Amino acid sequence: MTLSIVIVNYNVKHFLQQCLQSIEKAKQNLNLEIIVVDNNSVDNSIIMLKQKFPHVKLIVNKKNKGFSKANNQAIKQAQGKYILLLNPDTLLQEDTLIKTVQFLEKDDQIGALGVKMVDGNGKFLPESKRSLPSPSSAFYKIFGLSKLFPHSKTFGKYHLNYLSQQKIHEVDVLSGAFFMTRKKILNEIGLLDEKFFMYGEDIDLSYRIQQHGYKNVYIPTTSIIHYKGESTKKTSVNYVITFYKAMIIFVKKHYNQKSAAPLIFLIQLAILLRASIAIIKRLVVKRIYPFLDAIFMFIGLYVIKNIWATKYFLNKDYYNDFFIKFGIPTYILFWLFGIYVYRGYEIPVKISNVIRGVFLGTCLLLISYSLLPENLRFSRALILFGALWTIISTVSLRYVCNMFGINFLKIKSEKLKRIAIVSNYIEFERIKTIISNINPIAEFICQIAIKKNDQNHPIGYIHQLKEVVEVHQIDEVIFSAEDMKSNEIITCMEQIQKRIEIKIAPSKSTFIIGSNSIHTQNDFYSLNEIHHKNNPIISFFKKYIDFFN
Repeated sequence: MTLSIVIVNYNVKHFLQQCLQSIEKAKQNLNLEIIVVDNNSVDNSIIMLKQKFPHVKLIVNKKNKGFSKANNQAIKQAQGKYILLLNPDTLLQEDTLIKTVQFLEKDDQIGALGVKMVDGNGKFLPESKRSLPSPSSAFYKIFGLSKLFPHSKTFGKYHLNYLSQQKIHEVDVLSGAFFMTRKKILNEIGLLDEKFFMYGEDIDLSYRIQQHGYKNVYIPTTSIIHYKGESTKKTSVNYVITFYKAMIIFVKKHYNQKSAAPLIFLIQLAILLRASIAIIKRLVVKRIYPFLDAIFMFIGLYVIKNIWATKYFLNKDYYNDFFIKFGIPTYILFWLFGIYVYRGYEIPVKISNVIRGVFLGTCLLLISYSLLPENLRFSRALILFGALWTIISTVSLRYVCNMFGINFLKIKSEKLKRIAIVSNYIEFERIKTIISNINPIAEFICQIAIKKNDQNHPIGYIHQLKEVVEVHQIDEVIFSAEDMKSNEIITCMEQIQKRIEIKIAPSKSTFIIGSNSIHTQNDFYSLNEIHHKNNPIISFFKKYIDFFN
């Protein structure tokens, strides 16, 4: 057996299916086995594997054992001369496996091999090649100097950005997303350290391979797509703590006490700083809109109160201090509650939800108003004028924030997409059917043909991709994996300079996925799984009923 491919899966069924399909295309004449370890997924991954890939060896865990333990389970059963640790959210080129195996066979001193990785939009991923963590590199990374001076040999050391992406390099650390090594080396140095539940195990393994006299090599002669689903959570408190705690485990394990102390201090400082920033950002994002809304509502109601008292009651002091201190705040709470129930504070903001929320708050306020004693019924007119002002102020606030480019107050676009499908005619019709299942999502769906003899009257051909995207203002490009090789798709991705959404339709699949599909259902199209949101009021009460049960 030449190669054993080990994949640890956790609730990414569609990505796993696409990954396995890419392996089938890339295996060529290699004698290989595929071992999938499922860490207690609940998305029917196991059913999919048994139905579509019965030849794959499957290990099913009853709980999530983490990345290291799961990989070790498979490595112990692996029969291959070479072991490839592969993430399920990856897509291989057709020549990836053969090129990497041949490269290892040329030099026995190469202990591990990594390849050039790009994300779902064709952007190079710097973790393809890294250095070992040191006090200086940790300091530059924590305080952002590595981002300010990415190509500096001093400040950009962590991700080795000063080394060309297009040349072969011996490096310290390779990514666990694609980590090819020799079975005999793992027998010699030991398997993955199971102290690392997630993150850090690839750094530890890379370091141990070096310590035993072998080289870790980065080769860009072939590349893979790594969708990096975890990237959407990199600002979360949980990610920060888990990632940097893994770094502490590594430092305590491999550095002597004298050199470890400053590095551990810096890592702990990073946990404190980054976790604090994540918490503050989360609090600000969640509180900023309600806080600003409340201020503008109060100002508006105060002005309306004075105008109504003067014009209608001919007495500017008609409303007493009790109304200002308790009446107005109560009205505001009803409107804020309505907006919250209708998901008006979810980012990106959907303006229609804000307006519906104000109507809900107004209805609840009027019902409550009718039940109050006469001395507490200040004026229905103020409620209605206040509701109108609330709609104007809340909507205007959001548009003004967007005009000034405040990203975390971004408005959700209601604009229908303009989608281009790069495929031949048969696949175009199949992919178009999947997209049509999500209704409405597109105002314009066109074909960019691969072959010039295509009979469907396409809007352009693949060599005109960049021009078609610009001229027709395309928002999203979908590539057909049935009609295109992975290296062709990656090349096209890198050529598209305009920032647009990019997806791939796997062969004979009923779904289409992109970079954010792991965590964002709006980025996922499926023929069999129609994703919709429940009634917000029902969802709101269900959430709190579940909480108290």
